[in-house]
Formats: sequence, structure tokens, C-alpha cells
Amino acid sequence: MRQHVNPLSRNFNEIEKFPSLIEIFGDSKLNLHLDIGCAAGEFLFDLALVNTSWNYLGIEIRERLVKTAKLKVREREIKNLYFVFGNANNILNDFQSKFILENVKSISFNFPDPWFKKKHYKRRVIQPDFINILSNSLQRGSIIFIKTDVKDLFDYMDCTISNNLNFQKIDKKDFNYSKSFNPNKIKTNREKLVIDNKLDIFESIYIKI
Repeated sequence: MRQHVNPLSRNFNEIEKFPSLIEIFGDSKLNLHLDIGCAAGEFLFDLALVNTSWNYLGIEIRERLVKTAKLKVREREIKNLYFVFGNANNILNDFQSKFILENVKSISFNFPDPWFKKKHYKRRVIQPDFINILSNSLQRGSIIFIKTDVKDLFDYMDCTISNNLNFQKIDKKDFNYSKSFNPNKIKTNREKLVIDNKLDIFESIYIKI
């Protein structure tokens, strides 16, 4: 079940100050992966616990889920995981947050809200302006992963990213997952559900060139 939150609401215009990486993580020098639209964070918890050689940062637009996830991080004393509440476009376009993208090695968009109505396409998380922000801020060699069970949304995201000349699509068969943020190919809850229901999953990988 998808819970709709309008990302264009004025409520998300105010952005809280982002702590430094040294304040966030036990070892700020580890590779950093950013998961945008991380929901309750189960996927990132699974990753952080089994792959301690990476740091993981999740951004989620539903504040209640972020508060719960942060509490779990503190209770479990996980040093390579952090969560942020807000609209990812606004957060990562804010000058005070630029250092995040400058340190990110990879970004994932897992089963984002498709916003099926055409008049709501502007609410989709991947937009040309947002991809331009990533294009201008990410280091060369940084990776973007997209995954969805909605073909129309996949085509929309794929077209938006591919139209930016600074990103190049990678053949998944040639990609070395063992060196990525997800070496064990852990699945999100949504992905498990889609597989159980024998539905199609559409995904692609892009590299900053």
C-alpha cells in the first residue's frame, strides 16, 4: 500500500540543518550510499547490519517513519546508518547539504510513488531539475539505481536520467555487485512482495561520466 504525501507541499520548504558526516557516522570515511524514499528503512537496516564497510543514509518524506527509524538506530547502536526527514529534492538542493552529494558513491530509488495521474507527474521524485542537481554535484563514477514494478514510471525515470548527458546506462550483466552498496543483493520489502506475486520488476543502473 502506498501512502501519498504531496512532496510539493509548503511543509517541506523548511529544511533542518544537516549534521556533518563525522557527527552522523562512526567512520565518516566509508563509502556512502543514499536511499531516496526509504520508507521505514527496513532495507537500509538489513544492509547496514550485514555490510559494515559502507555508510547508509535514507531520506523519507513521511516524518513518522523517520522518527521510528531513528529511534531504532539509537536503540541498536548502529554506527553506519542515518535517516533524514523531508523532500529529497529540497534537501539535496540546499546549499548546506551539498557536501552529502559530494561524498555519495551511489543512490537508489526503490519503488517510488508512481503518481499515476498525468497532472501529478510533477510530484514524482525523479525530475529533470533533480537529475541536473545530481549531475552537477555527484563525483564521476557515482552510480544511480532505479527499480519499480510500474512500467510507465520506469520509462519516465529512464528517459529523464538518460536525457542528461552526464549519465550513462550500464548493462546489469557487466556490473560488479560485490563492490557495490548491496553486495548480497538484499531485497526491499516491496521487491519481495512483487516477486511473490510473480509481477515484473523494471530496473536500471546509471553511472556519472
